[in-house]
Amino acid sequence: MSVAYLVDAVPPPQVRSTTLRLMQYNVEWLFLDYYKNADCPGSGCTWNNETEAIDHMNYVAAVIDKFVPDIINLCEVEGINEVNALGALLSPEYIGYLIPGTDTSTGQNVGLLSKIPPIEPLYRTDATHAYPVSGSSCGADPSSGGHSGVSKHYVSLFDWNGIRAAVISVHLIAYPTDPERCAKREAQALVIADLVEQHIADGYEVVVMGDFNDYDGDVLDENTSRPTSNVLSIVKGNMLTNVAYKVPQQYRGTNWWDKNGDCEATGNEFVMIDHVLVTAGLLDRIESVGIYQGYTEYCGKMNSDHYPVLVNIRLD
Repeated sequence: MSVAYLVDAVPPPQVRSTTLRLMQYNVEWLFLDYYKNADCPGSGCTWNNETEAIDHMNYVAAVIDKFVPDIINLCEVEGINEVNALGALLSPEYIGYLIPGTDTSTGQNVGLLSKIPPIEPLYRTDATHAYPVSGSSCGADPSSGGHSGVSKHYVSLFDWNGIRAAVISVHLIAYPTDPERCAKREAQALVIADLVEQHIADGYEVVVMGDFNDYDGDVLDENTSRPTSNVLSIVKGNMLTNVAYKVPQQYRGTNWWDKNGDCEATGNEFVMIDHVLVTAGLLDRIESVGIYQGYTEYCGKMNSDHYPVLVNIRLD
């Protein structure tokens, strides 16, 4: 396992309220430093230059600031510089954490902004699983199998008013229905499922949140998208529940997929691929769940192409 660095000295763990607010947010290419392999900011990503990238970060900050979450999981962030720059726009209460992943193609990582310090440094696993997995329905050619790990993830441990919690952040390989990527994503799901099982055995309540790049067949999105994979089922097993069931189906959209390429968002182009999964001990404490869809999606917008998921957890 690799070990992340902490940006600042860690004060004693604490929660200042009886309600904890989590936010899951894919912030779409939150890059400030130029990354050559992806040509971003540049022609290889949404933001053509540094000015656009800075504008985008300000838009992301404005969305987050509406809700003042205690813990924010960020997907598609470049590095700790970007995490800290975003935190500086929000509040000095936030401390940024990031453990670099292994996606050298896009340069994207998952990062953490938190008002509550972890009780240990973030860590990740280099474990892999073989694909296609047994019982896969992805349709991938079995002769093209291999092994896959999770290039973008971290584990962060917390003490929430005496509740020992493990937050597992994920950003799985993209394209929900592509057979080859579907098969790799199922292998990634097995890696995450192993982490879940390990931390439950160690006495932690568990949250898995991130961009799964896949649908949940048990909790259908607003367009009733059905998975070709078993990714969500593998990660959930019989231990985790997708909190999105508490959101009315007509509001279950976290990502705009412009499938006809006309640069205009229509109702049939929203899918739910960002998920928050929790163990039973946390599920019983959930006060509310929401998906903020408060900005319009279109080509040329400065907001993310994803919407944030918010979860309030009672801690008293």
